[in-house]
Amino acid sequence: MTTREYFKGKTVVITGASSGIGKALAYEFAACGANIVMGARHEDKLVEIAEDLKKRGASVAYCVTDVTVEDDCRKLIVTAVGNFGGIDILICNAGISMRAIFDDVELSVLHRLMNVNFWGTVYCTKYALPYIQASHGSIVGVSSVAGLHGLPGRTGYSASKYAMTGFLDTIRIENRKKNVHVMVACPGFTATNVRFSALTADGSEQGATPRKEEKMMTPEKVAHIIAKGIMHHKRLLLMEFEGRATHFIKKFSPRFLDMMFYKVMAREPNSPFK
Repeated sequence: MTTREYFKGKTVVITGASSGIGKALAYEFAACGANIVMGARHEDKLVEIAEDLKKRGASVAYCVTDVTVEDDCRKLIVTAVGNFGGIDILICNAGISMRAIFDDVELSVLHRLMNVNFWGTVYCTKYALPYIQASHGSIVGVSSVAGLHGLPGRTGYSASKYAMTGFLDTIRIENRKKNVHVMVACPGFTATNVRFSALTADGSEQGATPRKEEKMMTPEKVAHIIAKGIMHHKRLLLMEFEGRATHFIKKFSPRFLDMMFYKVMAREPNSPFK
């Protein structure tokens, strides 16, 4: 079965859909004939993407959504059901990152990371779950390698992604007799604006990325891999060597992995630690 055959006519809700991986997911599923429901904070970008997708023949709806606001998440789900009658796939993609050591970071930064990355997933899942159960559909959390092993300089990011993983793993177990598929997707470093908007110690955006764009995955490639993972009902989706190696090495030599992560992150330009 092709992805187009599998997703045609299904309703897909995507958070963080105005840019990066979320935007790429909207185009990926639209190309497969799915109904697209987008949530993000920036209405102008949502309108632009929706109009372009409609020109391509896609069925699209959107709802301005700040995933840290519970009622916004409820309205996103209501929008999906109101326009398409139900939900087949929920992709919790909205997220922010950070770059600062815990010694220096203001605790408000960690609160923001948890509110977006963890609570945004919880809110959307809470309101979408009855419809996902009815359709025997899928819930996807876009996590990170930082959700598999602690990433130095990213305490709040790792914590929020670990929390997302624990939450979704438990949702999977609770719904094992209801035919609900739950997948945690872990892209490696991806060329998106999330890196530019990563929060520094005082909560301001770093505005530049310390990593080379040409060595990163593209959002389009990530979106295509996620679609394949949903179709094949993957539980944990590791997309490149770094993620697979992290998952493997942690089982047998976590101390070695600690050392390697420290060395890699310390080599970044203007690294917060050496």
